[in-house]
Amino acid sequence: MNAESVVNQFFTAVERINIDEAVTYLADDVSYENMPVQPVRGKDEVRNLMSAFLAASTEVEWRVLRQHYVDNVVFNERLDRFKMNGGWLELPVAGVFEINEAGKISLWRDYFDMGTYMDQLTSLMQGE
Repeated sequence: MNAESVVNQFFTAVERINIDEAVTYLADDVSYENMPVQPVRGKDEVRNLMSAFLAASTEVEWRVLRQHYVDNVVFNERLDRFKMNGGWLELPVAGVFEINEAGKISLWRDYFDMGTYMDQLTSLMQGE
């Protein structure tokens, strides 16, 4: 399986909000880096973060707008959508994924604007 396939299957599991399946695509020592915040290291820590983050979502869509890979590195531009409290939070994201020799994601780095995320989250939670 090539690097792009690993990332695509990971996304499919996330969209099903199946955290247990999603983490099977991660290396034990994965580094998950949301660039506005501190990195999270290790599969269990990423599982905990994903579980907390997705808990409020009833649906998830990660629309890949562009994606390219070179060897073991996948780059994509996405629109990550989370249905919460009856509305959609839509977050433009640029992602970088490195796949190790075992075919697992060893680095997951997302670039996004925290202000965009927080403004939408606040509006959704206030029912606006």
